[in-house]
Amino acid sequence: MKISSLILGLGAGMTLGAVAHAAEDPIVIGVPIGLSGANSVVAPSVVQSAELAVEEINAAGGVLGRQLELSVADDGSGAQGAQRAFDTLVFQQEVDAIISMETSAARNAGLPIVNRGQVPYIYTSFYEGKSCSPWMYANGWVPQQQVAPIVDQFMKEDGANSFFLVGSDYAFGRGMLEFSRQYIEANGGTVVGEEYLPMDGSDWTPIISRLRSADADALITSTAGGAPNVTLTKQLRAAGIDLPYGNLAVDEGTAASMGADAEGMYIAASYVTGIDTPANKTFLEAIKAKFGDAAETANDLSVPQYEAIYAYAAAVEQAGSTEPEAVIEALGTVTVDGPRGAITMDKQRHTPLTMYLGRVAADGSVEVIESFPNVDPGEQCPQLAN
Repeated sequence: MKISSLILGLGAGMTLGAVAHAAEDPIVIGVPIGLSGANSVVAPSVVQSAELAVEEINAAGGVLGRQLELSVADDGSGAQGAQRAFDTLVFQQEVDAIISMETSAARNAGLPIVNRGQVPYIYTSFYEGKSCSPWMYANGWVPQQQVAPIVDQFMKEDGANSFFLVGSDYAFGRGMLEFSRQYIEANGGTVVGEEYLPMDGSDWTPIISRLRSADADALITSTAGGAPNVTLTKQLRAAGIDLPYGNLAVDEGTAASMGADAEGMYIAASYVTGIDTPANKTFLEAIKAKFGDAAETANDLSVPQYEAIYAYAAAVEQAGSTEPEAVIEALGTVTVDGPRGAITMDKQRHTPLTMYLGRVAADGSVEVIESFPNVDPGEQCPQLAN
């Protein structure tokens, strides 16, 4: 792993005595995550990638001579659990930073706690966009980067004009589909149906019935990551639905867990395991070496977690301390060359990304159809522009 802008040695204003004192204690990174609930399908892969990053950084000497340490807390994939998890990490454990993939409901519940505690927070999930805080950076994709490849594929290659939208009833599901509706209509298409189910819902039968009656040309879904993706897709296949199907919320690991049910599904992602670069090959080999047969499929939620820990380490090195304001200032300037390529969170606390349009094969792997380099995240947090 190569980290640009990584400054080694003593930071500005750091004395030898201060470094020696600091080295006695680890730098603790809090990871609130859905070990239970909707995200429980993908959470293990995210935790594994975090553990690998910490192990690698510590083996290379740590950060400012101190070791990194993880503190993982189950947020239950929802708001109530997130409030407990964030409160424990920020105010009881007094972690140095929060770095994690979470549902938008969990993020929205935890962010006020981050703001009160003034703790650097790197949000590593793809999401609906426009979540802004002086204490938060995001390194996953937003709708401006992810929706167009799928909709354009259906319109230009499949001749689709009418779309049916299905989502989980919370910020991510509604936010993604609102952007999708706007993009579809701006490009001459129509939305003939839009339906939602609660995050913990599992019976999609009435919605599938309305989908069948709508006579749409294509289907686009945006559900909570993990379990809802699995239940919806299985029920769509069981009902014989064979429309062009774009899933805005599925990651490669979840697709792999679906097996043949996911075959033919289109996704747009900033990471796929087939990225043919030395950095990605090294990462995949390291995951396999560390976890063996228990290794989870690397995906568009776990890889940003891995890269974010490296970004935090680089920011601390550049700042010369873990002092929150100094780290926040540095986070927008450091670059991590990781499995996805060069990642810099310098666009209103977000990052340009290479996006991959892919189609899921029968074994759950993703065949890349087209790539789109350096896609800008657009207007997200203009008040926080770097």
